[in-house]
Amino acid sequence: MIRVNMHEAKSNLSSLAEKARAGEQVVIARAGEPWVELVPYAGARRQPGGYEGRIVIGPDFDAVDIEIADLFEGG
Repeated sequence: MIRVNMHEAKSNLSSLAEKARAGEQVVIARAGEPWVELVPYAGARRQPGGYEGRIVIGPDFDAVDIEIADLFEGG
C-alpha cells in the first residue's frame, strides 16, 4: 500500500495514477489521516446506438406553440 500526503499527491498524481492502474492500493492522507483512495476507473464504456429504433420523435417536435412563443417575445 502506498500512502502519501495531499501535497505529495498533487506533485506526483500522474505516477500515483499509474501505480493505481497497475493494481497497487494508493491512499491519500490529509493531516496524517487517510482521506481518499485512488482507484482505477472500472465503469463500462458507453456504446452509442443502444436506443436505435426504440425512441420516436413526433412529427410536431419542432412546431412553434404560439402561446409559448409569445411569452419569449414579451407578448
